[in-house]
Amino acid sequence: MQFVRMGSTGTQVSRLCLGAMSFGAMADWTISEDDSFAIVKRAVEGGINFFDTADIYSRGESETILGKALAEFAGKREEYVVATKVYAPMGAGPNRGGLSRKHIMHSIDNSLRRLGTDYVDLYQIHRFDYHTPMGETIEALDDVVTAGKALYVGASSMLAFQFAKYLSLADKLGRSRFVTMQNQYSLLYREEEREMNPLCLEEGVGLIPWSPLAGGILAGSREAGTTRSKSPMGAGRFTRTADQDVVDAVKKVAEARGEKPAQVAISWLLSKPGVTAPIIGATRLAQLEDPLKAVDAPLSPEEIDSLEAPYVAQAVSSIPGPGDPPAGGPQRPR
Repeated sequence: MQFVRMGSTGTQVSRLCLGAMSFGAMADWTISEDDSFAIVKRAVEGGINFFDTADIYSRGESETILGKALAEFAGKREEYVVATKVYAPMGAGPNRGGLSRKHIMHSIDNSLRRLGTDYVDLYQIHRFDYHTPMGETIEALDDVVTAGKALYVGASSMLAFQFAKYLSLADKLGRSRFVTMQNQYSLLYREEEREMNPLCLEEGVGLIPWSPLAGGILAGSREAGTTRSKSPMGAGRFTRTADQDVVDAVKKVAEARGEKPAQVAISWLLSKPGVTAPIIGATRLAQLEDPLKAVDAPLSPEEIDSLEAPYVAQAVSSIPGPGDPPAGGPQRPR
């Protein structure tokens, strides 16, 4: 395993981050505690020290399972980096979701309790909140850091201008800056290369992309546009002819290298500027092996060119993350 700084911070993380969205009983594609434990154990054996979850995943069960698994397999607390997220409603009621001070303060304590830890290394806002003043969110997150409940703050899946406003306002207020952006980024979805990725490179924000295999489509197990995937990451998405051309290009490079398509797709992402650690998910142990191999199998410039050539630009995705409702109307500048 290789290790890099998490964005511009001094904290070192593995080049892969294990995502725990599949842990718990949220849907028919999620997995049991025993199966989750086996995946965490293999990830630790493979050198992964970076783990990501969210309070909304299986309504908190993912955090509980991950916390127990890390306590059993990951060694001392200072040896691993754990990240979780806040935003999605955790129940009925007007204050059970969003990025208000009230919800953030309740949510961090609940997440720490479920994870069984005194602090998280990275506390992320899961989506942009159109209804809460940005300054309120920034100040609440900074207070979480000041209280020692989180070491850093990060963000996920929003428009680049929205993230730029967060960064600018945090600087203006002298509050904790976002150090990571968890965005959708893969060979099948490269629209973040327009604005978000260059913004993060300029600002020293590390990229920790989600869905690096486009819901499994880039693993080569099915054609683009099919609906066999139960996960919302891949079902019914990427239906264009150009998407299948990308999948075919990945298969061609993989065959020439004697590797699996998933390994090639992860190797490509690891080659991109600003990428700290793609977030890999798994429901079976075997799904960890190709990403682990990708860390030490860089692609040539010619291979990268052939993988990127079939891509055709598409509309910026407005698909919310799993469990997250779509955002509301536009927010007034603040």
